[in-house]
Amino acid sequence: MALRGIVGLFVGKPHHPVGPDGRMALSDHLRELRARILKVALTLLVALVVALFFFDQLFDLVYGPYEEAVARLEDKQTLATTTGAGGGLMLYLKLCGFAALVATAPVWLYQIWAFIMPGLHAHERKWTRVFGAVATPLFLLGIWIGYVTLPKGLEILIGFNPDGITNILEFSGYLQFFTRTMLVFGIAFEIPVFVVLLNLAGVVKGRQLADHRPWIIVGLFVFAAVATPSADPFTMTFMAVPMVLLFFVAEIIARWNDKRRARNKPYAGLSPDEASQL
Repeated sequence: MALRGIVGLFVGKPHHPVGPDGRMALSDHLRELRARILKVALTLLVALVVALFFFDQLFDLVYGPYEEAVARLEDKQTLATTTGAGGGLMLYLKLCGFAALVATAPVWLYQIWAFIMPGLHAHERKWTRVFGAVATPLFLLGIWIGYVTLPKGLEILIGFNPDGITNILEFSGYLQFFTRTMLVFGIAFEIPVFVVLLNLAGVVKGRQLADHRPWIIVGLFVFAAVATPSADPFTMTFMAVPMVLLFFVAEIIARWNDKRRARNKPYAGLSPDEASQL
């Protein structure tokens, strides 16, 4: 019985007990967060096991950008290697772990949104399915753009080696570089989604986004310059430009939502100096 209670505490269906003031207790928030984190962890573990059976296909997919970069570097010598007795095993685990993280994106993106959802009004929770349908494609789109631009980034970085110098590429480091690039691109494309989420929660207004638009655009380019592992202008631009366009879309949605809220207020359009009927 005690074991069942402990398991239920972790994996039971999250609930949202609301107090008289319309808010959840801190302990309930922490309990729900713990349950959602455990669900994501279990899903990742299952996906990792499945990915191990498709290692060869995944390896070809990851090794492809490096091969393409090498084909473009006619006069440069480079060699991919692994180090240590456990190098091959770590390659298996890291590569399949990254594949599991990408494959389970719909699950953990939904868990993030579902954890935020209780802070919204009942009529705003209908956006759950909409954002669930938008967030995952944007994440995958970001990963695809990162994958397409990665060969150019590798070509630029390896090309800095002087002639006659062989570049030894430790594959574990390359996999880390590959993983970071894909995740940074994927997460960057989620930023506009979370901007709209903050607007729905009443934290950010559309007018505020418009007033700070120039600084936000500069910030997005700075973020792209810092976040891109290759640090070349080509890759940075391919990340920053779509982020700016998506920010404009987020701003339009936020301003539309603010106008909708204003129209639905019972005293919308009334002057503060107007006398009350009471």
